[in-house]
Amino acid sequence: MSQSHPFEKIHDLIGVGFGPSNLALAIALEELAETNGHALDALFIDKQSDYRWHGNTLATQSELQISFLKDLVSLRNPTSPYSFVNYLHQKQRLVDFINLGTFYPCRLEYNDYLKWAADHFASQAVYGEEVLRIEPVMDNGQVDHLRLISRDANGHEHSRGARSVVIGSGGTPKIPEVFKALRDDARVFHHSRYLSSLGQLPCAQGKPMRIAIIGSGQSAAEAFIDLNDSYPSVKVEMILRGSALKPADDSPFVNEVFAPDYTDLVFNQPTNERAKLIEEYHNTNYSVVDIDLIERIYGILYRQKVAHQFRHAVLCRRQVEAVVSNAEGIELTLRDLATQQAQTHRYDAVILATGYERRSHQTLLAPLAEHLQAFAVNRDYQCLTNHGFKAAVYLQGFCEASHGLSDTLLSVLPIRAREIGESLYQTLGKTATRPLNNAHTVKAIA
Repeated sequence: MSQSHPFEKIHDLIGVGFGPSNLALAIALEELAETNGHALDALFIDKQSDYRWHGNTLATQSELQISFLKDLVSLRNPTSPYSFVNYLHQKQRLVDFINLGTFYPCRLEYNDYLKWAADHFASQAVYGEEVLRIEPVMDNGQVDHLRLISRDANGHEHSRGARSVVIGSGGTPKIPEVFKALRDDARVFHHSRYLSSLGQLPCAQGKPMRIAIIGSGQSAAEAFIDLNDSYPSVKVEMILRGSALKPADDSPFVNEVFAPDYTDLVFNQPTNERAKLIEEYHNTNYSVVDIDLIERIYGILYRQKVAHQFRHAVLCRRQVEAVVSNAEGIELTLRDLATQQAQTHRYDAVILATGYERRSHQTLLAPLAEHLQAFAVNRDYQCLTNHGFKAAVYLQGFCEASHGLSDTLLSVLPIRAREIGESLYQTLGKTATRPLNNAHTVKAIA
């Protein structure tokens, strides 16, 4: 627990992470500054050395799964200069994109859009530092403000004060227990490190390899397609516990669960009813694949049968029971859940497309645990706190249980950013320390 230093600079807000969630917030705060006549002193800290969104997974065939109209701003302010449409206009590709006739840009382009938007906030962003913890700073027995401790690439620690914190640090790769002993084996890696890890393998030089993909979701399917298309020397086996690859339900009525109004519906339900709503629509987001990708994979496997050349396979109903690493490769013991028979398969590399956990906020906020009410939040995503807590903590992307399935996705970013921004102005507006700077208003890129 820290004591306040009289000469310490205290920001109105520090955002942990500068991915789409906090980037959307930065834009919302800029627009709210014009409305309120003054700006909050906001700083955003990101552990990556530069702006990248899923940069290590951006295979050439990877496409966004939601409409470009669900960008950083359009659902809140369609006239914002930070829209995807204005990005296309600025990049002189608007007509070309229209000619594509699609709502779904490739992720490579969407990453470029996000970077384009983030570049306008370069003066408010610190890259290459990982926030380690968030500590309370006490004054007369109360939590007066917060201190964030971060570490840069050289191992040096930095300390910054803030009246409020918004955590948008995203998910942490989920590693199945059976693979945790192989964390340091370069031949076994999570899909979040797909491109960099693959580049270190012999297949990057065209050498034959046999690679297993563990998982049944969109990432696993995209990796399968990319390995098929880009690495002709690679044989792939996709291993999944389910009986088949299942399509994502993105039909119009079901997609309404990602509408901003649906957040109110979920939040206003009792806890057990919230859980039922989330479970009912679980197949819109988890362990499912776009139907066109499923059809492509099935077509690849069918043509193998026609040609009697069996390069790839999809192994359904398989559970990985044991993993052994040796000089010859990675040996997986797979149990067929239908027959209960076990077989050992040897691979040269294993890709874990096993999803993400959303727990990093708990580690960051551990020093504040006694002041928080078990990380519960109100409707505006602000953590509920005990008496005497004068600071404010907000969560972005960690509130699925209370706010619904859209919380971890791009669908509600603009609306959530407005809600958090307005809450910040209500809490901090009267003590804002940063004057409105016309050089950073939205007019700058109009």
